[in-house]
Amino acid sequence: MPLPFLTADRPFDAADDVALPFEDHERWRRPYRPGPWRVGIAALTLLLASFVLFAAVIIALTGSVSEAGVVFGGSLLVIACALRLLRMGVWVSARGLRHVGFLVTRTLPWERVGAVHTVQQPVRWLGLPRTVQGEALTVARRDRPAESTPLLTTHGADFLARGEAFDRAADAVEAWAAENRHG
Repeated sequence: MPLPFLTADRPFDAADDVALPFEDHERWRRPYRPGPWRVGIAALTLLLASFVLFAAVIIALTGSVSEAGVVFGGSLLVIACALRLLRMGVWVSARGLRHVGFLVTRTLPWERVGAVHTVQQPVRWLGLPRTVQGEALTVARRDRPAESTPLLTTHGADFLARGEAFDRAADAVEAWAAENRHG
């Protein structure tokens, strides 16, 4: 069974005329693997959820089913947060560019994408308020020419200390933009 989050690392022949090595361009896919920081934090969150589930079972066995239900609901919330954390990132398809955040998902059709390029700028370190000098993949929208939104950064949870992976991911998103932009 193919795992969709591993599709960016699938080998393909570089001599092909197709820049994008995917059979189904209509399906949303992340053109890179989740980084070790993102996976590690999600794994620790799921570990916490397992302890909370174990606590719910112990509370239910001691006789307080309503309290066990509340704790069980809390563990489901922790699991949902871990899964959402793993889903965060940039996703592409023939329909557009999707930036999935923890609380908000924004989809931008390719017709509204002006340019996708890599720039040197101050970027947030692991999403925290502290900024460091790094690279960011930005998208300039046609309907808002004055601003460009950073999609990926070299100091984010997916690419911290993985510069080559950032370059591959930026190239893949730029290739999707070049192939699918109209006008």
